[in-house]
Amino acid sequence: MSYIPPLDDSKSRPHLPRTLDAVELRILGSLMEKQLSTPEYYPLTLNALVAACNQKSNREPVMELSESDVDRALNRLQDEKLVWRVMGGRAVRFDHNLDALWHINRREKALLTLLFLRGAQTAGEMRGRSDRLHSFDSVAEAEQVLRDLAAQSEPLVRQLPRRPGQKEERWTHLAGGEPAIVEEAPATTSSSTSSGEPLSVRVQRLEDSVAALIEELHALKTKLGE
Repeated sequence: MSYIPPLDDSKSRPHLPRTLDAVELRILGSLMEKQLSTPEYYPLTLNALVAACNQKSNREPVMELSESDVDRALNRLQDEKLVWRVMGGRAVRFDHNLDALWHINRREKALLTLLFLRGAQTAGEMRGRSDRLHSFDSVAEAEQVLRDLAAQSEPLVRQLPRRPGQKEERWTHLAGGEPAIVEEAPATTSSSTSSGEPLSVRVQRLEDSVAALIEELHALKTKLGE
């Protein structure tokens, strides 16, 4: 098992050596998930890790990674000392090293696991999905842990701007780089159309058309002697 040094308030969380890609994040999230939820089967063999990465439940997006995909990513993660190969027994097993590198506790690890596996979420969503990893007493407790992670000198998470119509802010991890903020297109107001023409102009044109039709109707009636 990885050596976990004692926490020291003077230590800042080490900066990631580079931005992690989607496969690497799925591997780390899967390792953390199984370590917390089924410690009796941890560390994981390569076959077990591939199955965990490709789960259909609790994964967004669902992936279909091959054994070679996972093995290549594991080699990259091992080069960065983010993953260890555990020798012994009939098969090589794999253990993440994030506890030691980031000095994270179980509560923090549970939330990072969910963010790695399911992307941006609200604190309420994470609290509801974390029971098998760590039981939070309240949404406020989960949110405070997220705020602590975001306040570090090397933050691991960030709060995203609230989207129109959204009641709660979502949180995202930063291990995959800075999140892309998608600007919502402004809603079309009643004073203009999709072409940008003012409503008043359209109303005037409609009134003119109605007046012309009325004149044509009167002319037709006069011609017919009505």
